[in-house]
Amino acid sequence: ITMATTRIVMRAVRVFEFGGPEVLKLQSDVLVPEPKENQVLIKVYACGVNPVETYIRSGTYARKPALPYTPGSDVAGVIEGFGEHVTAFKKGDRVFSIGTISGGYADYAVAAANRVFLLSDKLNFKEGAAIGIPYFTAYRALFQKGRAKAGESVLVHGASGGVGIATCQIARACGLKVLGTAGTEEGMNRVLRNGAHQAFNHREANYLDKIKEYTGMKGVDIIIEMLSNVNLATDLQLLTYAGRVMVVGCRGPIEINPRDTMSKESSIIGVSLFLATEEEHCECATAVLNGIEAGWLKPIVGSEYPLEKVAKAHEDIIHCSGAQGKMVLLP
Repeated sequence: ITMATTRIVMRAVRVFEFGGPEVLKLQSDVLVPEPKENQVLIKVYACGVNPVETYIRSGTYARKPALPYTPGSDVAGVIEGFGEHVTAFKKGDRVFSIGTISGGYADYAVAAANRVFLLSDKLNFKEGAAIGIPYFTAYRALFQKGRAKAGESVLVHGASGGVGIATCQIARACGLKVLGTAGTEEGMNRVLRNGAHQAFNHREANYLDKIKEYTGMKGVDIIIEMLSNVNLATDLQLLTYAGRVMVVGCRGPIEINPRDTMSKESSIIGVSLFLATEEEHCECATAVLNGIEAGWLKPIVGSEYPLEKVAKAHEDIIHCSGAQGKMVLLP
């Protein structure tokens, strides 16, 4: 009888207070979560690390989870169990998720079945962990919020990171003219290999002039902006008439002149995947799964860290010299 009531324990990263990377505590005695109705239990082989997880951890983000919590949403692994009414999966299925309920920085994670998808044999678990937030965010920014159309031009500002590469691949596959920026030679080459027609080094003093020159001084239709607190004011100078800046990432305030939006009737639009409706989630999922099947959607995995080095991962994703694909944790 005692055996039957004993729950198995696992390793998981826990946050007991908001603060710097040091508040991430790896514990080895956390109970393995149990899937309830319409939920699945995933044995985690890889978990993506996203910048938003550092903002949430610091306590400065609009959404604050109840403490203590385990961060992480983009996991890839194998179905270990499921609750009632789950018919889409069986034990042993390879899957990836776009969200978790119990947190992904762990050996096991529970997720809602409608946030989990079968992982194609074309991709390994690390690549599977690099799909969720980056590709769904990129699709939402381009099409659901940015109303991008084939033939339009898009500038991906910070194109060598997880969301940036996802945006380049999707935009190229959908017939847009794709420009990307990165901070290193290596980053620029990665951007070109992943769908950009042209890459620019945003560390060069005159890179904005080079972009204007490349567009024949017409400007671009859409800018996907990962660091709006630095670039937003100059982004407005780079837009064509009725152009729009999609704010995907921001790390603080910035001063802009609203007159710059009037002269071209341009728009600044915030993007948050957390606000997507069920219907929008399904649309993103369909696009992503079709992209994997067609072969143009190929996540680029950047730095890899064991769970023990989670604090270092959170430090590096904010302070590293140049993004290089999607950062992953490997339990």
